[in-house]
Amino acid sequence: MTFLVEMKGIEKRFPGVHALKGVQFDLKPGEVHALMGENGAGKSTLMKIMSGIYTPDGGEMFVDGKPANPDSPRAAQELGIGIIHQELSLMNDLTAAQNVLIGREPRRSFGRLDEAALNAQTAEIFASLNLAMDPRVQVSTQTIARQQLIEIAKALSYKPRVLIMDEPTAALNDTEISELFKVIEMLKADGVGIVYISHRMDEIKRIADRVTILRDGAYIDTLDAADTPLSKIIQLMVGREVTQSAPVIPDLSQSPVALEVRNLSRGKDVRDVSFDVRKGEILGFAGLMGAGRTEVARIIFGADPRDAGEILVGGQPVNIRTPHAAVEAGIGYLSEDRKHFGLAVDMTVRANVAMANLGQFTNRIGVLDEAAMETTAVKYIDRLGIRTPSDMQDVRLLSGGNQQKVVIAKWLLRDCDVLIFDEPTRGIDVGAKSEIYDLLESLAAQGRAIIVISSELPEVMRLSHRIAVMCEGRLTGILPGGAKTTQEQIMELATRRESALVDAEDGL
Repeated sequence: MTFLVEMKGIEKRFPGVHALKGVQFDLKPGEVHALMGENGAGKSTLMKIMSGIYTPDGGEMFVDGKPANPDSPRAAQELGIGIIHQELSLMNDLTAAQNVLIGREPRRSFGRLDEAALNAQTAEIFASLNLAMDPRVQVSTQTIARQQLIEIAKALSYKPRVLIMDEPTAALNDTEISELFKVIEMLKADGVGIVYISHRMDEIKRIADRVTILRDGAYIDTLDAADTPLSKIIQLMVGREVTQSAPVIPDLSQSPVALEVRNLSRGKDVRDVSFDVRKGEILGFAGLMGAGRTEVARIIFGADPRDAGEILVGGQPVNIRTPHAAVEAGIGYLSEDRKHFGLAVDMTVRANVAMANLGQFTNRIGVLDEAAMETTAVKYIDRLGIRTPSDMQDVRLLSGGNQQKVVIAKWLLRDCDVLIFDEPTRGIDVGAKSEIYDLLESLAAQGRAIIVISSELPEVMRLSHRIAVMCEGRLTGILPGGAKTTQEQIMELATRRESALVDAEDGL
């Protein structure tokens, strides 16, 4: 068989990192080939070489059996190779249509932009995705999930023969994922080969034909997806067995309330929400996309204003109107979009760890104590198992899981009593997820109050002592964590528009 794409012995090095070590990969027409591995395994690097973003240091690449060496994304596009990146690359100040067809805008006489044709062509692409969106909307006004769908539409507009999807469903809900999978099946029927990168293991069984596994930059194996148990794939990815069990629910009836929210409201996004979380507790927030979970977190952290309601920390009312005020009150927030709101990606690990607590490292005349910053950064690198050549590595060169650990280190150094984790494992592999779960449980055991917002129900059930469920801006119920609650019970509350007045039965 002549492969659409074949890669042999691919090598790639970065300063201090041997990213790819003689890796092989091939793609057949009309198949979905899943590329699996932990963060830092080399998946995205390999795909950036295929799509012309990186130049390999060694090895060979063939397209339709002929040698190919795309040295730019445009060269890859001319070979029929398209890519949907994990990190969004849209221009927020442009419309959806301007982003989808950028550089290929229809023109009228004298080179004038044909806005009507631009919007009409984009509307056709959106319709093929069953995406109900006005092509004229400004990208910055859309949620991350809808921006992801715009990114997908942009890639499909090139009509690629090879389509690389790097975590395409990370921000999508179940309905949007189902629609995307219908598009994938349509592309397969047209002979398009799809490279699929995802850390959602259930998706591999649903969509993939073959699975190639990388570990620490090296090729491990290629397997038939239908015949290979997920447990084997996970073991090959991480080099060890990963087990997950329901949390042990501690008796926190005598533990003091760390954070209490009373009748919090903001427009239609958050409507009369009340709850509390105790020291040592992990309170999970579940709900469908747009339920208001993130909006609640942003109000508590002072990132968005509130119309009404009261916030109490340690039993005392606090007037939180800015993130600075929240930090001063002992609240830390790890945003779902760590790239834009959690990290300074062009700065070092050392600088990012120290960022939320610079006063600790500054003398009376404002000079930073770099030696103290280094000692502290190295301490947290060791404590959290952050994989980096040194504390002076730029954060943008780290994998997603290690970037997340840097954000956590920043707030641990600040010694916050309340930590809000919004989608803490989005884009993180199964091995790193297990490490993050262990870390959150350890923080709770130390007496911190933890709020976890997640779109993955198994994650909410795996971590939470109690589960708060939201629908259309309302808190519709609070369920017990652990084995006492089923996914069906959570979904029933997540689709109920009025409060169910369901309270957890664990005495909290």
